Amino acid sequence: MCGRYATTQTSASLNRAFEVDLANSFVELEADYNMAPTKLAPLVIGRRPPELAAAAPPQRELMTARWGLIPSWAKDPSIGNRMINARTETAAEKPAFKKAFARRRGLLPADGYYEWYAGEPREGEAKPKKQPFYITPKDQSMLAMAGLYEFWKDRESDEWVTSFTILTTTAEDDLGHVHDRMPLFLEKQAFDAWLDPAPRPTDELLELLIPAAPGRLDAFAVSTAVNNVRNNGPELIVPLPPE
Repeated sequence: MCGRYATTQTSASLNRAFEVDLANSFVELEADYNMAPTKLAPLVIGRRPPELAAAAPPQRELMTARWGLIPSWAKDPSIGNRMINARTETAAEKPAFKKAFARRRGLLPADGYYEWYAGEPREGEAKPKKQPFYITPKDQSMLAMAGLYEFWKDRESDEWVTSFTILTTTAEDDLGHVHDRMPLFLEKQAFDAWLDPAPRPTDELLELLIPAAPGRLDAFAVSTAVNNVRNNGPELIVPLPPE
């Protein structure tokens, strides 16, 4: 499960990190320490113009898209609220994600993401209070979360909406005590193949989706202020004193 994350990079820094086509990829971005479903988030995609040689890597572009994938056949966008994550194990087969997995794969830049841990209830509590944790690379590098995106046309306004979902996988041992699922991160050498919209065998694509190596990420408790999507600022990722 990934229901909130932080993405604070500028358009220029993402252009450099993901080597995107500057001519088509300058978008205005604001730091968001509490990225939540239905918000617009930066998305890196691959395009293959007709003039591009078949053997050349796809052109990378930076755009913004709504979090929560809306299938092309959906009657209204509310279905996207239930499509914020897709399990890596089944995304290639599920009707809502199958077409996107085949042709519309993207990357979601992130500084880190949040998960909520429910421990044992304290004395006098019927249920344990959930404690938010922020999970981020120990070396402060940028994460590239694997995602799928889709285009949906609003029949009333006649406008197109681009939306996405984040692929998840089994959490590594170091993080499994916080939550049993985590986003699937891609390494730089897999970017071209993942972003290429040209048809590829499903098995070949699944081979790119390798869970992160243990020990790369750090997890620490943060303020419950992140629970409210209206709160947004660097104070949300400040570690709490250990207890």
